[in-house]
Amino acid sequence: MSKVIMDEKQQELLQEIRNSAQNLAQLSIDYWKEYSSFNDVKFWVVVAMLVIPLVVLFFTIDRTKMLLLGFYGLNYHIWFAYTNSAGIRLGLWDYPYEILPILPSFALDASFVPVVYMLTYQWTLNHKKNFYLYSTIISAVFAFIIKPILVGHNLFRMFYGINYLHLFVFYIAFFVLSKLITSFFVKLQKQ
Repeated sequence: MSKVIMDEKQQELLQEIRNSAQNLAQLSIDYWKEYSSFNDVKFWVVVAMLVIPLVVLFFTIDRTKMLLLGFYGLNYHIWFAYTNSAGIRLGLWDYPYEILPILPSFALDASFVPVVYMLTYQWTLNHKKNFYLYSTIISAVFAFIIKPILVGHNLFRMFYGINYLHLFVFYIAFFVLSKLITSFFVKLQKQ
């Protein structure tokens, strides 16, 4: 098997990308130390957005449906986190206050948003309610109430024409994809 070698231009461009990534990481760390660390109340608000939903989930999750709800929540988290990372990387939005400079929007991605959708899913299952209707309502609450509050307190900023309607569509797409994937795996398990 022949060894595939990158040409010099490709190697130089990859090196430039890596150098830029390292510089950006250092810049993010410097920003975090100056404006978004332990001595700022907004940092602690973000910590609360991470910790409180996890505590609530621990005490309220239906243990008989834990694996199903966890799988759904993990799906939602993945779609949300990847899209959030892409939006940040493309400069479409940012989060001026972060728990860790190398994990932007970690509190929202890993806890607050997925936990709310997990508990909504649990509630619709336990009360035989329409999952899609109530998840759409939750999406509207996030897009048109919570995000504007975050914007008003400089915890979230949008650029290049991104607006709350775009965020609403993202939230809907994520819960639909997560539910479809979860239902697919449940169906496979039953076969």
